Order: sequence, then C-alpha cells, then structure tokens
Amino acid sequence: MNFIDTHTHIYTAEFDTDREWAIKAAQACGVSKFVLPNVDSTTIKPMIELSENYPNVCFPLIGLHPTSVNANFEHELEIMRTELNSRKYYGIGEVGIDLYWDKTFYEFQVEAFKEQLRWAQEKELPVVIHSRNSMNEIFEVLENLNFSNYKGVFHCFSGNLIHAKKAVEMGFYLGIGGVITFKNGGLDSVITHIGLEHLVLETDSPWLAPVPHRGKRNESAYIPIIAQKLAEVKNKTISEIAEITTINAQKLFQI
Repeated sequence: MNFIDTHTHIYTAEFDTDREWAIKAAQACGVSKFVLPNVDSTTIKPMIELSENYPNVCFPLIGLHPTSVNANFEHELEIMRTELNSRKYYGIGEVGIDLYWDKTFYEFQVEAFKEQLRWAQEKELPVVIHSRNSMNEIFEVLENLNFSNYKGVFHCFSGNLIHAKKAVEMGFYLGIGGVITFKNGGLDSVITHIGLEHLVLETDSPWLAPVPHRGKRNESAYIPIIAQKLAEVKNKTISEIAEITTINAQKLFQI
C-alpha cells in the first residue's frame, strides 16, 4: 500500500536525534511522500534542508502559521513572500486563524490569512488551512474574498457536518489525522457523510498522535493507524483508503 502524509513537521527539533530513522520507519509502513507545511521564518531553513535531502519524497509549503502572527506579522509575511518567489513550493501553508490559544492578535491573523490566500490564488497553489476554534471565522474570510476557484485542505478538520459540506462544496479536501481515533473526537460521525474523494490523510507530527500513542510524539509511521480507523468508519478496506486518499493528495499538491 502507498500512503502520503499530507501534513508533517518532521523538520522540527523533536526529530533532531532520529529524523532519518523516522522517515525510514514511515517508508517501511508504506508512507512514500511527506508534505511539509511551514510555521514561520525560523522553520524555513530546516524545512528546506530536509526537502533538499529527500527530493521527490519531502515537499515544502510556505506560509505563516496563525499562532506565529503577532505585531511583527507584516515583516514575517515579507520573508514568506520573498521565499515564495525564490524556489519551488507546493502550496501555501500552514495558514489560517487560531482562537484556541490566544485571541490578542485576531485581527492580524485575519489580515495575514487574507494576504496568503491571495498568494495562493496568484500562484495557483493549494492552501493548507489551520482552523482551530475558528471555523466560522475562516468561512467568513473565504466567503468575503469570494474567489471562484479555491483549492486546498482543511488541516486537522474538526468542524461539524455543516462545516464539512461547506468546505467540500468550496473545493477543499478535509485532512484526517489522529483525532479520528479519539474516543470523544466526534469526527467519525461527520466523516460518515463525506465521500472519500474529499479526504486526505495527515499526522501533524510531532503532535496529535493517534490512539494508542496519544500523548506521545506523533510520527508519519502512524498513518496506517489513521487509515485503518477511517476504513472502519467508511466501511472500506484499508487498501481502498490508501488508494483513494493517495490519489487525492497527488492531485491536490501535484506530487
């Protein structure tokens, strides 16, 4: 079986002692490609180094994470914009609005999100959306910009069925990760009603490890655990999950 982890931060310090091993372990589990969303200006260098060390295996995205947005966000965006124009990136991300940790810079988060959505439109790139505790605010921005050809993924989708249907109607995929294995995650009851053609697999490693590894470092090698749970929810085989979600990821990121 062939899987793609559409969202991993395997370039972070959590993997500094065993990054090569973690990639090999994932590959041994069938994960052939890794999509790397950026966080801020400090993560660009390690992300690019990893993608250069693993060509056609690791695929970098560029963007400013909403929890990294502060009063200095315009300078950070300038760095992102320069990067976007300097090399090959496979999407804009991870971008969006996060109202879970801190609402201090909410208006700045909205402005940063809008600007990066414009880049995605200009470059015809997919956008990876972070929407923690902010689903309604995300849709408000998307609807106000009113672009006709959105493409991208709601990373770590955690909305309700109304949100899910609206997202796929707008042209987005839903990123399914470890949360689907959580007992009270609530995601399985939503995903039951969404076709596999709208779903991609992700880990968000090193965070959000699936059961039975919850609370520990997440790894791309756990993608089959997520796929197996999704197979149970959708009443499909894990091979079908692998095939369809991989096709979806290849189509979305052109990898």
